[in-house]
Amino acid sequence: MQLAGEDSQVHLAVGSRFEDIELVQIVIAESLTRLRLDDDESEDIALAVREAVANAIKHGNRENPDKRVEVEVRLDGVEIEIRVTDEGRGFNPAGIRDPRETENLLRPDGRGILFMREFMDDIDYTFLDEGGTVVTLRKRLVSCSSEPTKEEEVE
Repeated sequence: MQLAGEDSQVHLAVGSRFEDIELVQIVIAESLTRLRLDDDESEDIALAVREAVANAIKHGNRENPDKRVEVEVRLDGVEIEIRVTDEGRGFNPAGIRDPRETENLLRPDGRGILFMREFMDDIDYTFLDEGGTVVTLRKRLVSCSSEPTKEEEVE
């Protein structure tokens, strides 16, 4: 796996099981480590991806282990783009209630999208004709360094 320099990518596909979120987290963490981001920036991105994958498993694929969730990470210059694709029916993003409003404080839904919006610069939803939703998360990286360290040059 390499994620440094221009047009670098990582692709991962997992089943729709919550325990697979940990695998995604490990791959994302390793990818972000290679970019040498500061801790806050890495944690923000990792949390947004975790929420997107959890939503794809729970709401998109309805926890059907036969359905896949795909995660693609692409670095283009100083912007990271992460796409999370499920095989579900889709949803109306405008219909998600704001979990910060008083009447929604005790509702269990909406927080994942709130976190994604808070931690990323841009979020897009694409609904595929054949079924499935693609959530695209983008963030302009402040602390990115794509120059290899001496240890990476040796590998």
